Amino acid sequence: MAKKKLTFEEALKRLEEVVRELEDGQLSLEKSLELFSEGINLSKICRASLEEAEERIMVLTADGGLKEIGN
Repeated sequence: MAKKKLTFEEALKRLEEVVRELEDGQLSLEKSLELFSEGINLSKICRASLEEAEERIMVLTADGGLKEIGN
């Protein structure tokens, strides 16, 4: 069965859950490593989604005369 691509919101929500579980400190080392790996993958999904959104915003505002805040 193919894995469904997570949306940014789904990945972020799961990442927050993983962080809470890790911060709780009640996990075995093996489970902690498993969750840490999952968290790294989720953060990559979030980062890729944010980069894609940033690129889209740059394209949309390139010819519209809008300027980035702070520039």
